[in-house]
Amino acid sequence: MGAENALYTILVEKIKQDALILPTLPKIALKVREAADDPETNLGKMSDIIAHDPALALGMLKVANSVVFGRTIKVESVAQAVTRIGLRQIKSIATAMAVEQMFVSNNEVVSQYMQKSWNKTVDVASVAIALMTLYLQKNKHAGFTLDTITLAALIHNIGVLPILAEAEGHPEVFANPVFLQQAIIKFSSEIGGEVTKAWGFSSEMTQLVTSWNDLTLLPKEVHYLDFIRAGAVYHEIFKSDSTRDILLKSYVTKGVLPTVDFMETEDFAELVAQVKAMFD
Repeated sequence: MGAENALYTILVEKIKQDALILPTLPKIALKVREAADDPETNLGKMSDIIAHDPALALGMLKVANSVVFGRTIKVESVAQAVTRIGLRQIKSIATAMAVEQMFVSNNEVVSQYMQKSWNKTVDVASVAIALMTLYLQKNKHAGFTLDTITLAALIHNIGVLPILAEAEGHPEVFANPVFLQQAIIKFSSEIGGEVTKAWGFSSEMTQLVTSWNDLTLLPKEVHYLDFIRAGAVYHEIFKSDSTRDILLKSYVTKGVLPTVDFMETEDFAELVAQVKAMFD
């Protein structure tokens, strides 16, 4: 237990002292975000920036051709993808798609944990995006956007990265995955909030990262939190049956879900699979 307690103590102290090493956004994400904030940037310039990163370019094509954006006519170029997604949404979408590049490590054990974390993140995000897509079809004038839920859902668990990076220096803790999971549950939201602040994200995005698993916070009106939490319910991240029942009933009341068992239908499972294909 010595090494495990040491990791726990180190995390507490580094959080207190603001000394935890936080991940930095991939350079391509920074370029896209900077360009998106420049009023001189047009669709052509943004297309050129994205085209220089093959992985991101492919990701943008998948998004543009996904069920989320209608998929009526297939786009085959980055320029067409950027046009379909739009400059307003490209900033968050491109950032979200670049986040996967951060879930890597040269340490084989840490890499496995990061891959598991990313897979779980994608699972939750796919449900959240699918539900938001359906919600916006019926509530076209609601103040929600697909790019915001995409980014929020894909970074909701970003706080796991500094924890795993710190744990890399204490390989003994990986012999006890239960302890590591407890550390992630306890610290990841708070650390994730610090990550989003360091990246210059909005206070709204920080709140989503720090609060998605804080069930003492239950917004009365429809909120982005509802969609992320619905993804967590779908994938049984919230273990309590009573918690899941309370959340599902509230989502029906709010109009996020048509029925309590809607997410168990084949049609919804198919939609989730189509959304998830964006991340394959």
